Amino acid sequence: MDISRPDPDTLLKRLREEEARQARGKLKIFFGATAGVGKTYAMLEAAHEQRRDGVDVVIGWVETHGRAETEVLLKGLELLPPRTVEYRGTTLREFDLDAALARRPQLLLMDELAHTNAPGSRHSKRWQDVMELLHAGINVYTTINVQHLECLNDVVAQITGVRVSEKVPDSVLEQADDVELIDLPPDDLLQRLKDGKVYVPEQARHAMQNFFRKGNLIALRELALRRTAERVDQQMEVYRREHAVVRTWPAGETIMVCVNMKPRGARLIRAARRMAGELHAKWIAAYVQTPRHLRLPDNERNRVVETLRLAEQLGAETVTLSAEDVSRELLNYARERNVTKIIVGKPTRSRWKAWLFGSVVEELIRRSGDIDIYVITGEKGESCPLSAQTRPRQIDWPAYGQAGAVVLACTALNWLLFPFFGAANLVMIYLLGVAIAATRWGRGPSVLASIASVAAFDFFFAPPYLTFAVSDTQYVLTFAVMLVIALLISGLTVRIQQHAAASRHRERKTALLYAMSRDLATRRKIVELVDVASRHIREVFDGQVAVFLPDATKRLVLQRTELLFFEFDPKDAGVVQWVYDHSQPAGLGTDTLPGSGALYWPLVGSQGPVGVLAVRPAQHGRRFDLEQLHLLETLANQTALAIERARLAKESQQATLQAETERTRNAILSAVSHDLRTPLATIIGAASGLLNSPSGMDPRQRELAQGIYDEANRLDRLMKNLLDMTRLEAGAVQLRKEWHPLDEVVGAALARLGKRLEGHRVQTRFPATLPLVPIDGVLIQQVLINLLENAVKYAPAGTAIEVTASGSEKEVLVEVADRGPGLPPGEEKRIFDKFYRAGPPREGGVGLGLTICRGIVEAHGGRIWAENRSGGGAVFRFTLPLEGTQPVIEPEKAELRTA
Repeated sequence: MDISRPDPDTLLKRLREEEARQARGKLKIFFGATAGVGKTYAMLEAAHEQRRDGVDVVIGWVETHGRAETEVLLKGLELLPPRTVEYRGTTLREFDLDAALARRPQLLLMDELAHTNAPGSRHSKRWQDVMELLHAGINVYTTINVQHLECLNDVVAQITGVRVSEKVPDSVLEQADDVELIDLPPDDLLQRLKDGKVYVPEQARHAMQNFFRKGNLIALRELALRRTAERVDQQMEVYRREHAVVRTWPAGETIMVCVNMKPRGARLIRAARRMAGELHAKWIAAYVQTPRHLRLPDNERNRVVETLRLAEQLGAETVTLSAEDVSRELLNYARERNVTKIIVGKPTRSRWKAWLFGSVVEELIRRSGDIDIYVITGEKGESCPLSAQTRPRQIDWPAYGQAGAVVLACTALNWLLFPFFGAANLVMIYLLGVAIAATRWGRGPSVLASIASVAAFDFFFAPPYLTFAVSDTQYVLTFAVMLVIALLISGLTVRIQQHAAASRHRERKTALLYAMSRDLATRRKIVELVDVASRHIREVFDGQVAVFLPDATKRLVLQRTELLFFEFDPKDAGVVQWVYDHSQPAGLGTDTLPGSGALYWPLVGSQGPVGVLAVRPAQHGRRFDLEQLHLLETLANQTALAIERARLAKESQQATLQAETERTRNAILSAVSHDLRTPLATIIGAASGLLNSPSGMDPRQRELAQGIYDEANRLDRLMKNLLDMTRLEAGAVQLRKEWHPLDEVVGAALARLGKRLEGHRVQTRFPATLPLVPIDGVLIQQVLINLLENAVKYAPAGTAIEVTASGSEKEVLVEVADRGPGLPPGEEKRIFDKFYRAGPPREGGVGLGLTICRGIVEAHGGRIWAENRSGGGAVFRFTLPLEGTQPVIEPEKAELRTA
């Protein structure tokens, strides 16, 4: 068993984490597969137990969903009053965070952790409220379903066909001090649904036909069990690490397969995958990088890359370690990850080499302790995962010749010193030569120098001279010690050189990351960031580098700053687009489009892909090794984050500028509107007085007075639209909803327009079964007036304007259609923007009417859109939701309405 001194930095980090945990509140999560398994019930039962133990318990928020057995558990617990929020004319009840912080109980119950708070709340999500409570030192009990976890959102959508919008980051579950799984078999849950213990009967039938199908419940239950098991495994690893437990705990199987540059690595990976599948265990592929790795030929380094890539494709976690002692590093990592089984390849070297240089497999078996070691052999003639086989290494004959020349020089020097110095001094000269050979030319030439030095000393300076015979037996010990010391000096010198080379390599990597981070931090424009990143990456990988960024249509475009440094083949445009769309690398050395001459790496930020990085090696077809790929990934991530930061900063600046522009424009419009209303009212009153004056006016004067009156009224409507727009944007419009018959609202709008509709036929169609609608009658009337005026402006005289309505269980659909020129293609959404006009109307306007319509409809909770009609013209549609219980109309009133 290896006993090593604890890392002081690690101990200090653990101490700080423990102090932080002591200062914050404790979080316990009641975790379930879906609604109805009993999470809230279990939470309330646990709260009663805490209360009986003298703990101050307060209910912050609990949803009983009308379940009688759950409501009973609310008795005896203090309930924090909710706060009310006014939103779009509706009063919402929400958790009162400030009241909870002021009350400061020991334990607070918070149901439905994934809930989205009402607009205007301090936090947008309830889990953020919980985080603030924990930081304040308040313990929290809460509930959550597995489908609300961020990491499982796509999985749940794929299984159930339902995309859950309310999500909780996985870090919240990881920070929890305790997670209790509340489990219920699918058949029992379905029975509870039928009994009305989860939803009301109508909702229960709908749920059983959709989300609560038995197959969905089984899959969600498996996800919940697996996520809980992963959480328990993480807790066990943390405990073992904090308590320095070195011995493996076989609570669950974990397999580690050891990879090297031998051709049989692919067989080891497949064997590990089969074993992990049979045991339902997680597995790790580990490679130990020694200083010798830097001197490996490209084909052997590429073989390691391909083997680890195969492991990733088969679902393994890959890790690259760095050490001189391979077996010790593997076992230390295995114990740190609680590995129970290690798979290694059968040694292929001869027995004498294993005895002389040691065997990693034998060291693993000897030191493994309670970890099982599986030794697997490859089939004879099994090929490596690369197309190119290992080529024999070239012997550096000049280095051996130079080492021999050093020995000759030492011999010549000793020949001159031999009459004046003893044999021990002459040996030192030879050892100096061996150290020089090891420093300059490596292991092989230094071993040759060691052996040649002993032979030269025996031949020239040990009696009898000029022969290899030895007359004095004491010289035999001298020769043996001299050879051993020479070999030790040679080996240690070479090893120090290798470590120094590895250190220089790591230092260059660290310096590169620091320099690139520093340069990226000082740039603000995307063009400058791309130039900096390309320059640094080009210096490291010795090739051509390019960055592709999307344009407005999401099409990748090569940046101009790189045109001089990258030869882009138009055939690779599809590769670049594929990498951007799938956020996966492709091209040279990958399994996707490997025929490309460059490696294309996705630039992925925190909010998705931002571009593609392309690297073309200077040597055609040369692949990057594993360390280079990891470095490229790190540099690509830094580049992506820098580009994303620049884009977000630009968008923020534009949003701020736009908001300031909007505020200034609204203030001016509001001021102008208010100042013009009084003179307009005077003009309208004066013109109306002239028209109604009993004294006669000639036709010319009456025509002028009528023109003044009409244009003043039009200007008054324009001012009213401006005021309505500013009120809508400021949120100052208060809805006064009442139940109205929609046909009466339409009739009132038509009556107000009066002369404006002259020259057009207005056709209305309303079904007799159309329900009453909960609306603000005045505002919806304004919507209809604006839509009808818009139709009058564009539709030719004599054409028909149609107003129709239809109803469903959830909403009422209203349509206003005309036979005008229609909408320009692609402008269907822009016509609702402020001051936007699709084309020159027959009458003037400033483009606010449709914007006001959208604001009023959305304030009612509906939506509005426009389309072109077949046969010419446009149709505007908007919906009004049916919320609440329809009022009962007395028969007398119903008869009056029908009449």
